[in-house]
Amino acid sequence: MLASLISSNALAKEAQKLKKPSPAPVKKEQKRSPQNEPPFQAFLVIEANTGMVLESANPNLKHPLASVTKLMTACIVMEKLESGANQLTDIISISSAASKMGGSQVYLKQGESFTLEELMKAIMIASGNDAAYAVAEHISGTVEAFVEEMNKKAKSLGMNDSEFHSVHGLPPAPGQSQDISSCNDLMLLSRELLKYPKLLEWTAIQVEPFRNGTFIMRNHNKIIAKLPGTDGFKTGYYEKAGFNVVATARKDGLRLIVAVLGSPSARIRDSIAIEKFKNHMAKYKMVTLAQKGQNIGEAVFLPDGETQSLQTVAASDFSYPVLREKMEAVKKEIRLPREVAGGVEAGQKMGDVVFMLDNETLGTIDLISPAHIRKVGIFKKFFRLIGLE
Repeated sequence: MLASLISSNALAKEAQKLKKPSPAPVKKEQKRSPQNEPPFQAFLVIEANTGMVLESANPNLKHPLASVTKLMTACIVMEKLESGANQLTDIISISSAASKMGGSQVYLKQGESFTLEELMKAIMIASGNDAAYAVAEHISGTVEAFVEEMNKKAKSLGMNDSEFHSVHGLPPAPGQSQDISSCNDLMLLSRELLKYPKLLEWTAIQVEPFRNGTFIMRNHNKIIAKLPGTDGFKTGYYEKAGFNVVATARKDGLRLIVAVLGSPSARIRDSIAIEKFKNHMAKYKMVTLAQKGQNIGEAVFLPDGETQSLQTVAASDFSYPVLREKMEAVKKEIRLPREVAGGVEAGQKMGDVVFMLDNETLGTIDLISPAHIRKVGIFKKFFRLIGLE
């Protein structure tokens, strides 16, 4: 009987084991998929000359820049070149710190020497983090001092959404801050960069040899190869930043700038930018409304002048992006006096012309005298009055 009881208890324990619920299966963490994410966090399209906004979404969103940071690095360098503080022929010796940069690089070695122009190409074409570090050290003495200049420049441009903490845009180490900006701010920076043709010369290069041809640099901005007329600027990526780009393209005198921030893939980012370029270049035409030196308005009477009739001219060029279907609707209002007493100086403002579309002012330019016209003396004026001249 004792054996039977022991046997019965053993069977009960075994049954309890069988009744225990089996552990739930471990769910595998789903990887981020571009199909499950929005195509961008923010974008902005502007016409470069006027700054006119053509289309936008979240233009003031502060977003990590990644290597787009290097656009401000380039801005500081171009400013130094323009002032004469530095030359493209400057020789830069690579430091130990510069040689240890990760991410995109041209594999600089400590003790190597390159010209400033060679390293600027490495930054703008190959997105070389090591090159950016070496250039910053050369320009400002330390990277920290260079970053201070970046933030001062951002402030002077009105880039109120921006903070720079590095010269290259690499992901920040623990305890460090990200380089951030907005599409609006990036447009302010881009329009500043367009002042420097040399920079566009570099950013338009698709393939360039480096280190005597032993290393081939390929432009990270693939839009250049995909869309004719594209000649800038810069892409950027790390995981938290997503895929960013600020690009510029020109067609038939119309230059647009497109910024796309936070796309889930390079393909999606580029396709959005290209679509925006094509769409707005098809819609708009850059219309030349005035050319410097062009005769505009009726002649002004100069009763006291050696010449009594003055044809005013435009003081400057003026062009504006206009929707193609509204090109004929642009109107102008010329504001000139009928006569002006005394003589007139060359370049003297005589009036102005206002260009309008749908009751909105597109712009105003001065109308000036193209020449100096002296005031006649009292005797000559008298002879005019009695008809002897």
